[in-house]
Amino acid sequence: MSASKSRKTRAATRQLTRSPGMSTNLKATLTVLGAALAVLLLIVIVDLTEPGSPAGAAAAVRDDSHRLNTAADGKVTVVEFLDFECESCGAVYPEVERLRAEYGDRITYAVRYFPIDSHPNAYHAAHAAEAAARQGRFTEMYVKLFENQRQWGHAQESRAPVFAGYASELGLDMAKYTTDVTSAEVAERVKSDAADGTALGVRGTPTFFVNGEQTDFGQVKAAIDKALAR
Repeated sequence: MSASKSRKTRAATRQLTRSPGMSTNLKATLTVLGAALAVLLLIVIVDLTEPGSPAGAAAAVRDDSHRLNTAADGKVTVVEFLDFECESCGAVYPEVERLRAEYGDRITYAVRYFPIDSHPNAYHAAHAAEAAARQGRFTEMYVKLFENQRQWGHAQESRAPVFAGYASELGLDMAKYTTDVTSAEVAERVKSDAADGTALGVRGTPTFFVNGEQTDFGQVKAAIDKALAR
């Protein structure tokens, strides 16, 4: 056998006896892909547990939520999902006002819209409050609506003219109020609050959250005190 043929035979033998397996480059590529997949899965898991998820504080209160009290340190945030026509909301309103007065600027107290479809004027009232908010008078309209709830609540006809009267009493720019109260932007703002409430598991009003945790109103004070003590 010639030297050339001998070399070819030895090369073929080495190729046949080499252990089967992937190349070094392929191994490196698969290692990199595996690491990237692990990072991606970690990001997904973290994202699902962030406060923006249905059980988190970020979904309970947003930057544009209406705050009746504001704490500089942001340590405690109480959120109430309410319906201005809801009798239970009206009944708890004086207690809420006492709570706000007691804690003052040690807590943030935010309210969000959650109109109930079975209440004929729930949306009209929420739209009135939001229209007032666009002139910096949300708190005043909030008070007007609850202080006078027995006079306007549960009427089958629209009470929008009554709410316009409240706006006039508050000294609002009535041309702007009239435009805003029927605008798509105001309607969407109210719906967005209600959508957050639904995602958080709100089924009725009033529903309270303290630092993102749903809490019965009877336990709100204890929850606040516990959070302040930390």
